[in-house]
Amino acid sequence: MIDWFVSTLRSYPELAIFLSLAIGFSIGSRKVAGFSLGNVTATLLAAVVIGQLGITISPNVKAAFFILFIFAIGYGVGPQFMSGLTREGPKQIGFSLIVLALCLIVPLLCARIAGLDLGYAAGLYAGSQTISASIGVASDQISRLGLSPEQVKTYNDQIPIGYAVTYIFGTIGSAIILAQLGPKLIGVDLAKACKEYEAEMGGGGSLEPGLASAYRVVELRAYRVGDDRSIVGQPVKNIWPGLRVYVERLRRGREIIEADATTVLQPGDVVAISGRREHLVETINPILEEVQDRELLDLPAEFVDVFVTSKTIGGKTLQELSGSDWARGVYLRKITRNMIEIPVLPGTQVLRGDILTLVGSRRHVELAIEHLGYPDRPVETTDVAFLGGGIVLGGLVGALSYKVGGIPISLSTTGGALLAGLLLGWLRTVRPVFGRIPGPALWLMNTLGLNVFIAVVGITAGPGFVAGLKAVGLSLFLWGAVATSIPMILSVYIGRYLFKFHPAILFGACAGVRTTTAALGMIQETAKSKIPALGYGMPYAIGNTVLTIYGMVIVLLSS
Repeated sequence: MIDWFVSTLRSYPELAIFLSLAIGFSIGSRKVAGFSLGNVTATLLAAVVIGQLGITISPNVKAAFFILFIFAIGYGVGPQFMSGLTREGPKQIGFSLIVLALCLIVPLLCARIAGLDLGYAAGLYAGSQTISASIGVASDQISRLGLSPEQVKTYNDQIPIGYAVTYIFGTIGSAIILAQLGPKLIGVDLAKACKEYEAEMGGGGSLEPGLASAYRVVELRAYRVGDDRSIVGQPVKNIWPGLRVYVERLRRGREIIEADATTVLQPGDVVAISGRREHLVETINPILEEVQDRELLDLPAEFVDVFVTSKTIGGKTLQELSGSDWARGVYLRKITRNMIEIPVLPGTQVLRGDILTLVGSRRHVELAIEHLGYPDRPVETTDVAFLGGGIVLGGLVGALSYKVGGIPISLSTTGGALLAGLLLGWLRTVRPVFGRIPGPALWLMNTLGLNVFIAVVGITAGPGFVAGLKAVGLSLFLWGAVATSIPMILSVYIGRYLFKFHPAILFGACAGVRTTTAALGMIQETAKSKIPALGYGMPYAIGNTVLTIYGMVIVLLSS
């Protein structure tokens, strides 16, 4: 039975890839003492074990899935990378570039002092900086150095060893440094700092990350209008100035009438009023009689995600936008930026590329969409022509090369695909009628593309993995810990004292520039707030791009 199983995997290597994914995703998310390996590392280790069986897989499989992943990365962060300048945008860009320089220099110095071979150096960089995408870029560049096939294979087999040994501390160490050590280094109480920052932005309390409230924030209720002169005989927009409650429709006799800001109420009207629960209870209930009118309250409502593309909207706060005529009767449930949910506060800025989750009557929501951008309604289709064409175009540009000192240098097809993704992701904010890749499809491209690539790397490197680990394991781990810790510790001081970030967003920015979502989660748990996510978006967009390209740079500087 075992012999049949092994021979089947050798005959059908595609099954070995999916077995690696099944095992990796089964154990990767399991937490021990609050930490987990993560799906990527667990898939790599599972693939290494399976690779001991001597399974051969075409390198074209690895290349195809990696280029799919790298294009998806660029497409996802493109809007913020290209045009996401906020009030603190220039500061965040400057901060990111300085920290990213440290993320390259420190691992490079560690590799040279330790006397590591080229492959181990690239692996140490990828693992200590938790940037799995750089593995493929580094492998591409190694193949372009003019080395013998045997030497290329040796170096490429060293990369996953270096990555696996250093990645665990790269993830756990970064989270501990930023969430636990970081606030102590600059002498702040992170939870208190987040409450203060939230108060400055006009917010109230919030639940801990991962919890949801059963409280209904927005409601629609029916009221009977009496003869109060402050209510009847004047446009409804003048009745409760400054209060976001809206007359959506009214019953006058047997007729139901759709209302707008100029509608004038009459005694005896029954009106459907929407607004925050506290406004209805504290302001409306004391002056109007609440009644039950199911037909009136049976209002066509819409719950939709809106992809922000408008130049006039980008950079404005929610407080500024709330006074717009088109915002009448529309309520914001959630803001998603780079797949991370950020706090909804009056002072929160909206950026092009954000996804706003809106709720309200259909006619109001449709009007808001016209001013904000493009509705991201649930669909099952992806613009595959756009996807394929973008990858080909980027790959062709990346394949162009020139020689420096006899060494051919190019972006590589993966680097070209990354830049194409950045450009096309941004262009979609300008012309959203083409290039649609729904959120779930983008997640699948990211997850499946990277993990299939990692699985092939692990299976291919499997036979030499154990021997390499024995040769450099402990030393590589310690140097990886140094390469992780120094940039993270320095980033806290740089962000606080050089760029003077508020502590509430400082640690989110530090996590973003290193693209470590696990650290952001731990920071939010420590802060008991989602506020740190406000600093994550712009540094993440820059870090994801630059750290990936550094995979090529680390090879060139180490060769």
